[in-house]
Amino acid sequence: MKRLLGVLAGMLFATGALEQPTLQEIGALPAPKNAPVVVTPGQTDREPPSDAVVLFDGKDLSRWKSARDGGDAKWRVQDGYVEVVAKTGGMITKDEFGDCQLHIEWTSPVVVEDEGQDRGNSGVFFMERYEVQVLDSYQNPTYAHGQAAAVYDQYAPLVNASRKPGEWQTYDIVFHAPRFGGEGRVVDRARVTVFHNGVLVQDNVEVLGDTPRHPPFYTVHPPKAPLSLQGHGDKVRYRNIWIRPL
Repeated sequence: MKRLLGVLAGMLFATGALEQPTLQEIGALPAPKNAPVVVTPGQTDREPPSDAVVLFDGKDLSRWKSARDGGDAKWRVQDGYVEVVAKTGGMITKDEFGDCQLHIEWTSPVVVEDEGQDRGNSGVFFMERYEVQVLDSYQNPTYAHGQAAAVYDQYAPLVNASRKPGEWQTYDIVFHAPRFGGEGRVVDRARVTVFHNGVLVQDNVEVLGDTPRHPPFYTVHPPKAPLSLQGHGDKVRYRNIWIRPL
């Protein structure tokens, strides 16, 4: 039997069944009809590229509104950042987005007064329903899928890349919206990739459904919806928020 298997393997190799495509074969593939669109990057990776929508530049909340009543956003703008104001609810973008690349920077209070989920709690909600958790997770034990950079209540981050309280942190997130077919059937689940402070912590994970649902399931929604930031009562600050529709 061993001899027969060896002969079969040799035959497959001899016929090229196990060979990789040659450079000539790869070069024979049809070229794209159109050249990629030119996008001018920022001077640093923190700065928005030329095709980005700047949602917050440190000056005003003109692109946001209150998630509670649809009026003016009620968080406090100061010194280039916006800070959550307790008991005012969250805020949502006036524009709507589907597939996108998001850059957002945040920091939790430098004075630590609580622990677990009561320490610097907020969240980034894509389409108002799929949450990437914001939390002070520096030396702060809590349940794994509730810490910073978790897809809340679904996926823990691959590693804890949190900086100390009061230090600015960065999320770079690629989000792909779900696709629905007839009768509300989910054709493709939403997907999320997250870099936390430059470290990959969510690797194209499949979102299981709306964040508040237990167990999670999808509710049908339009292909685009606002981005929202959660007001959880803690004085979390945000700055330098920009997004690229994909």
